[in-house]
Amino acid sequence: MYTPPAFRDDDKESLTATIRAARLATLVTATAEGPLATPLPLFLDDSEGEHGVIYGHVAKANPQWRVPPLGDGLAIFMGPDAYVTPAWYQTKQETGKVVPTWNYVAVHAYGPIEFFEDADRLLEVVTRLTNLHEGERSAPWAVSDAPADFIQSQLKGIVGLRMPITKLEGKRKMSQNRNAADRAGVLAGLAASERPSDREVAPLIPL
Repeated sequence: MYTPPAFRDDDKESLTATIRAARLATLVTATAEGPLATPLPLFLDDSEGEHGVIYGHVAKANPQWRVPPLGDGLAIFMGPDAYVTPAWYQTKQETGKVVPTWNYVAVHAYGPIEFFEDADRLLEVVTRLTNLHEGERSAPWAVSDAPADFIQSQLKGIVGLRMPITKLEGKRKMSQNRNAADRAGVLAGLAASERPSDREVAPLIPL
């Protein structure tokens, strides 16, 4: 990931927070047949290894797990993002020398990928992933709510993945390269936007 110094995020807590907040990631592998990518819910277990381990699963019918990867896999986690119009910059009024841009948060995690079909390991991954996303509900659904034989049959249709993270790259592009007046204009513009996703980015603009 291209990361100019002004936008580089090396803070482990910040990187971990972005990974945990991303509800859907993208798993990418390079192969002899070309790059393969799958949108997936993934979770981080930071109790394993220096940077933690990524877990998830893919459909057994998905060819990505069958094609040997060339080198490490890549998991892409996106945070809040928003379009930034030049109209919000004070510099537009002063010189007109401005262009549109996009503000966003992203984390790239790299590591060797292991795919597995062991039913017990799959059940653990599915259970942890379900608990993660059901946890905020007032009446969360649990894997154990379904008949055990049904769950076992469903597990036969998926393949688990484990990726120990060997490298993390983080980017937090939030108008840090603009002057204070321009940043204030971006914050005000995003905060007043009708798009909820824009308003989510507004508090991340540094003043």
